[in-house]
Formats: sequence, structure tokens, C-alpha cells
Amino acid sequence: MVNFTGKTAFITGGASGIGLGIAKACAKRGMNVVIADINKSAVDETVTLFENNCWPVLGLQLDVTDRAAYKKAADEAEYKFGKIHLLVNNAGIGVPEGKLWEDKNEDIDLAIDINYRGVLNGIKEIVPRILRHGEEGHVVSTASKAAIVPVPGFTLYNSLKMAVVTVMETLAVDLRETNVGSSVFCPGPYQSNLGYSSGRIRSERLGVEMPSFGAPKDGEKAPPPPRMDVDFTKVIRYPEDAGERVLRGVERGDLYIFTHADFKRGWDARAAAISKAFPDEPDNPDFQKVFPMLVYNPIYEKQEKVPGLAPAVK
Repeated sequence: MVNFTGKTAFITGGASGIGLGIAKACAKRGMNVVIADINKSAVDETVTLFENNCWPVLGLQLDVTDRAAYKKAADEAEYKFGKIHLLVNNAGIGVPEGKLWEDKNEDIDLAIDINYRGVLNGIKEIVPRILRHGEEGHVVSTASKAAIVPVPGFTLYNSLKMAVVTVMETLAVDLRETNVGSSVFCPGPYQSNLGYSSGRIRSERLGVEMPSFGAPKDGEKAPPPPRMDVDFTKVIRYPEDAGERVLRGVERGDLYIFTHADFKRGWDARAAAISKAFPDEPDNPDFQKVFPMLVYNPIYEKQEKVPGLAPAVK
């Protein structure tokens, strides 16, 4: 998808953090933007921001796990802007995790519903609409660096984000004969609202106390600052940077959109470990004739080398 002007982007989790960064990037490229987010007050604030900048916008409160609500939101988007061209499945949640057998069942179900089923719902509802109008389109789903290099103690987050990677790889195969592209976005650390929004959703859905993200209460001790000789302003990036990287990936037709070259070392180690795990045996030509779809997938050939991009300033 190379022409953004006048096209419409539908962005879930678009009212804050990385989602808002992507929404701003779309608006600056001349797109109509649909902000779909479960947080109504954040949606209203974002709509005001867009209107003040004269950016075409539609704000919708949406729970991505509610299929009927998703259909209604998509109908409203098409009524407002005519067609949807870019779907960004960005809505997600983080839940308290440790050893999987110690995680609460309610948190497991909530994470699966939002981080996995929410992506499936978006694809099922929006992709047929993009295919129907026949114009160029694209789908981006936000996974995480954690899908590529798993983080210890985060089984749910790691595995569900890896599931999103696989969903988008398969979608790319299924769309290969169309003019609709598929990308998976795997960001590293960004300044975002994930902690607060996740706590808010858990509080509303599970009836648990909203965690404190501000200054410690009376009698509480603040956690000690990290003792590292590091300038964290050079480590944590702003959402605007994520937005630019996503749109560049869409424009290039990238299957994978990464943000931090730092994680390549971890991926190389993982890929090498997997390669070493295959038995040192000759290939079976007959097997490859019978099951060619199991031994090779040409979709990986489409990914080209991505040049560097200077991080965006706030």
C-alpha cells in the first residue's frame, strides 16, 4: 500500500501510546483515521486533538472481544468515510505474570481474549470489507519483541504475541493473490500507556483493585531507581517513532516491522538453536513432493532488508 492520502485507517487501541503514535502518523499522511478504543475518555481527548489539527477523525468506543460491537464500529467507519483501507490491530493488555501454574485463570482468559481473539475479530470483520472494495489495503497487527526473544516469567505475553506473528504470516500467504498486504509489528520498549490501560481493564473486567502508577502513598516506599550508568532518554522511544516505522513498513510491504536492532542478537541465537535441533539426516525428495507446503513457504522471500531510521523526537 503506497498511497495513503484520502484512505481510511481503522486503529484499535488507538487513543493512547503506540496506537496513538500510529494514528498521528496516518493523519500526517493525509488519511482519515478511526480511533477505536475501549477507553471512552481517551477517545474523546484524541478526537479533540485531531480536530484541533484539522485531521479527519472518527472516535469509537470499542471492546475488541465483542464481535457484534466490532461489526457496528466497522459499519460506522464505512458510513463516515466510505471505505476502510488500513486495519491496525493494536489493542492489547498486560496482566500480572510469573510461573504459569501460579497465574490466575481470570488473567489467562482475559489475556487470550484481548491479545489473541481481538486480533482475529479484527481480521474477520475488516479484511472482507477491504477485499470487497478492491482498492489497495493493508493489515498490521501489533505483537512484540517478546514474540521473537521471549522474556522470562511472561508465558502468556510471549506466547500470545508469537501467536499474532503466526497469524500475520499466514494471513500474508492467504492474501498473496490480492492487493492487500499483511505485516506484524514487533516493537521494543516505547513510552506507552500499557500499564495504566491494562490495570484499568483488569479492574473493570475482573473486579480487582486498580494498581497505583503514581507516587507512593503515605507509608509506602518508592522502589529504588535502577543503578545503571545509562541515559534512559536514549533507550525509551516515543510513540511517534513507532508510527513512522509502521507506515514505512506498510509502504514497503514488509512482512515484519521491527524497531530495535538490539534484539537481532537474541533472534539469531534462537534461529541458530532451532536449526541445530533438526536431525543431521538427508532430505527425503519424495516427502518434499508429497508435502511441499510443509517444508517451505515462499512468503518469507518477500521480506527485504530494512534500512535504518533515525528515532523520531517527541
